[in-house]
Amino acid sequence: MDHLADPTFLRQHCQKWRTQGLTVALVPTMGFLHAGHLSLMDHARTCADRLVVSIFVNPTQFGPNEDLDRYPRDLPHDLKLARAHGVDLVFAPEAGAMYQPDHAAWVDVPELGQVLCGASRPGHFRGVCTVVTKLFGLVRPDFAVFGQKDWQQLAIIRRMARDLELGVAVIGRPIFREADGLAMSSRNVFLTPEERDKASAIRQGLLLVQQAVQAGERDAAKLGLMFRAHLGEKLAMARVDYAELVHPEALSPVARVEAPTLLAVAVFVGRVRLIDNILLEV
Repeated sequence: MDHLADPTFLRQHCQKWRTQGLTVALVPTMGFLHAGHLSLMDHARTCADRLVVSIFVNPTQFGPNEDLDRYPRDLPHDLKLARAHGVDLVFAPEAGAMYQPDHAAWVDVPELGQVLCGASRPGHFRGVCTVVTKLFGLVRPDFAVFGQKDWQQLAIIRRMARDLELGVAVIGRPIFREADGLAMSSRNVFLTPEERDKASAIRQGLLLVQQAVQAGERDAAKLGLMFRAHLGEKLAMARVDYAELVHPEALSPVARVEAPTLLAVAVFVGRVRLIDNILLEV
């Protein structure tokens, strides 16, 4: 497995593969890898001849009061895991290698990026789209694999790749969960033991809403309130950032669940902001 930090060397390496007629898959990450990341790598390994994993805590997707400096990092352990899962190349640059001091070009999908997480994290998805576009330009992958835990990010990147004709098949993979249902996240490490013990209530609330839909409830406002009430009872320490029922591709709000509908939630448990979702099937 190769480990590179220079974008120029990454581009040259991937270009060599393409001249050999090899297909390439990319799994972008911010590191501190867990089983969810590894599941993306395992799937990507089946899609292409070569697999690139990026490990980069992208500063442009963090707001001024967010956790950029304390975001967990463990590159040596990440490299060990990547090697064990058949990764051919890990790209782990410094911020200065990805953004010049006078960096001025940005990529954005404002229609999709200003709702849900984008409403409380302005500029977040502009940073995501820009760095992903840069990675696509360097690697020129045939496939890029993302987790469905951040459904909004996946929808935005799919729209960006489609609208800009980037030539990348964007693949979404199911959420990986802990035994009690909590969605795996690098940020889970910041939960206190008590917070961690009760955080599974988020998943339980999603399943409660799913059961209500299957029982015939269609009113989106009532379903959203049902999730909030459940969290108020089972996870009183939490603060709900949003709990919205939206179209799974357009991310526009729905009034009634008459077709597959995404329930997307963001919840602060202590200082930790956790996201999760469920696709409600009628």
